[in-house]
Amino acid sequence: MADRISNLLSEYENHISLSWPVVASGEERSIFAIYKPEDELKLRARVEAFEHFTKVHGYYWQLLDITHAFEQWLTDQDYAEAYFENPEYLEANYEFFAEDLAQQLREQIKKESENDASKTVVALLGCGTLFGITSVSGLVRQLADVIQGRLLVFFPGEKDDNTYRLLDAKNGWGYLATALKG
Repeated sequence: MADRISNLLSEYENHISLSWPVVASGEERSIFAIYKPEDELKLRARVEAFEHFTKVHGYYWQLLDITHAFEQWLTDQDYAEAYFENPEYLEANYEFFAEDLAQQLREQIKKESENDASKTVVALLGCGTLFGITSVSGLVRQLADVIQGRLLVFFPGEKDDNTYRLLDAKNGWGYLATALKG
């Protein structure tokens, strides 16, 4: 019996092999690769397999790893030391981090889209690191319309009906993306 990540890879390959509809909204062009949070390291060890299947089916690949985005943003802040001494002051700045991250990723997507952008899968890795800081849903919405091809979101959590829950949190949000589960 195959493990959950192998099952997720198989679902991804089946999905990516289908022709892409010409007219689709940003949300409809999004793909959520949903996996159990405890499988994070297993997924990271196999990200290159997702890239391989993407390229085998004639598409380009762009990986955006946001794992260290918050800590990099924080060290660039003028008051970083004060935030370490009084972390409660940092909470008011989470919105600025979210805006900066979205802007940085949009610029990176545009800058690195050397190939046919409509045939590119932009993969977003490290979403679990946003937990408690900002919402994945807000980030995905800001990126989805910039991406002309597909947005693949590696999502450690679950989906019940049309509700996505990051790291199995109690709250979640509705989204129209295609959900692939391992």
